[in-house]
Amino acid sequence: MKLQVINGPNLNFLGIREKGIYGTQDYQYLLEMIQKKAEETDCEIECFQSNHEGAIIDKIQESYFDGTEGIVINPGAYTHYSYAIRDALASITVPKVEIHISDITQREEFRRVSVTKEVCDYQIYGQGLNGYLMAIDFILAKCKK
Repeated sequence: MKLQVINGPNLNFLGIREKGIYGTQDYQYLLEMIQKKAEETDCEIECFQSNHEGAIIDKIQESYFDGTEGIVINPGAYTHYSYAIRDALASITVPKVEIHISDITQREEFRRVSVTKEVCDYQIYGQGLNGYLMAIDFILAKCKK
């Protein structure tokens, strides 16, 4: 099974930015954690990160053509206002999970709005980096049905 993990702006600054919210583990730790999960589940999991909206849209669209069977996406701040990313996600029919490291429901008012949530199959927030593993498990279970 081939999965795509897409991370939006500032996720590459994990372990650097707002450690009280996002934790002290860096982006490389997240990549290694996902790679270990890939090995345990015998999946191919590609990780992609960009601070640029268009690059994220391009990656979502590439998923349509490259055999991707599920998408885990943390759109970062684009969650709250990128209708372009929302529309790209809506055009892909594979299972999709929106993930947020922090509990967006307990943060600033603007962070409580997700324009991408409704075009994803599931949303996970407030579980730290473990939320990525939960999202992968969700997709694997959904694909087995």
